[in-house]
Amino acid sequence: MEQETRLTESQPVTHDHAATPGTLRPGGRTAKVRRAVLDATQDALADTGFHALNMDRIAASAGVGKTTVYRRWGSPVGLVTDLLHDMAEQSLPAADTGGLAGDLRANAELVRDTLTDPRMGAVFRAVIAAAACDEECARALAAFYRTRLAEWAPVVTRAAGRGEIPEGTDPVELLRAVSAPLYYRFTITHEDLTGAVTERAVTAALAAARDGAFLRE
Repeated sequence: MEQETRLTESQPVTHDHAATPGTLRPGGRTAKVRRAVLDATQDALADTGFHALNMDRIAASAGVGKTTVYRRWGSPVGLVTDLLHDMAEQSLPAADTGGLAGDLRANAELVRDTLTDPRMGAVFRAVIAAAACDEECARALAAFYRTRLAEWAPVVTRAAGRGEIPEGTDPVELLRAVSAPLYYRFTITHEDLTGAVTERAVTAALAAARDGAFLRE
């Protein structure tokens, strides 16, 4: 058996922990292992994409024994699933600018900044490509966006309470309308995501919301 003299845990992991990829006890050495592995996974996705993701190389890059990586994450999909969960938790909180236009603009600018960042843009491109051909990756990506949409949903609820948009506006549908044009250019047409594109997406979504386009049925 390989000697795990690098970054690893002092306590063995039960089979129950291994059943869920990336399920780790918080704090201490376990947290350091997880952080090192997820950082290595993110680097690999940015550099070579999902289909070149190799568990042995991730372990070596993270300085973690490869048996630990296989036991805890199980597969490249397990690594991506846990990375997306971590990214959702680490994302910036929703804005509160005092008005819906400002909040939606902050949301759009956050999406744009992420997608145009050389590292994070490459990571998202790799994960989106993986989700197109792997159902488990697709579920993980959908869970990531559910978490982020739930974080931002209160900006729409507050706006409805202030009378900026109709009561009963669906927060998720409005937020999707803001980011959808950005993702279209990012994944489909590969056009530049300029400030003008961001502003147009916000203006269009806000106008539609005021007209009741996103009312719950």
